[in-house]
Amino acid sequence: MTSTNQDIEQLLLQCQSGNQRAQLEIYNRYNKAMYNTAIRIIKDSYKAEDIMQESFLTAFTKLRTLEDTKLFGAWLKRIVVNNSIAHYNKSSRQKEVPLDTVMYKVEDNIGIEETNQNTQKVNEIMMAMKSLKPNYSLGLSLHLIEGYDYEEICEIMNISYANCRTLISRAKESLRKKLMQSV
Repeated sequence: MTSTNQDIEQLLLQCQSGNQRAQLEIYNRYNKAMYNTAIRIIKDSYKAEDIMQESFLTAFTKLRTLEDTKLFGAWLKRIVVNNSIAHYNKSSRQKEVPLDTVMYKVEDNIGIEETNQNTQKVNEIMMAMKSLKPNYSLGLSLHLIEGYDYEEICEIMNISYANCRTLISRAKESLRKKLMQSV
């Protein structure tokens, strides 16, 4: 086991006993990645930050239910994704703000190498993904960026397996067409 994993496990034990410094250290280590996850789904920096912070609070209050502390990062990410999806579904039902018109900036670059971040192609792809229908954009983000498989996406989006495969396939085709138009 690496020293980083041991360190995280020790911090999590301290968090369980209410040590606020340990909680702050965990927050500082994971907040950028969790914000990045939330912003990809929500596309509103203020709401993504709120969701990220709520997710940390949930994680700290339910930390005793985590059986394997080695899985803390994945467990926390799942909480962020679930909270983001819940907010997305709630706001899409209420029609608060159309997702296509919201501009957002990803401040954390996890998942995209820093040297490739500002390339024109990456920007074109991200803009094309933002212009897709909201469910296509969400499905592609979960599948291609977040790395979820079809079964997990079915659970998150509350759709059938066949519907999920069709949605991802159509979203990829729609993205392909938008990218071909921009060439």
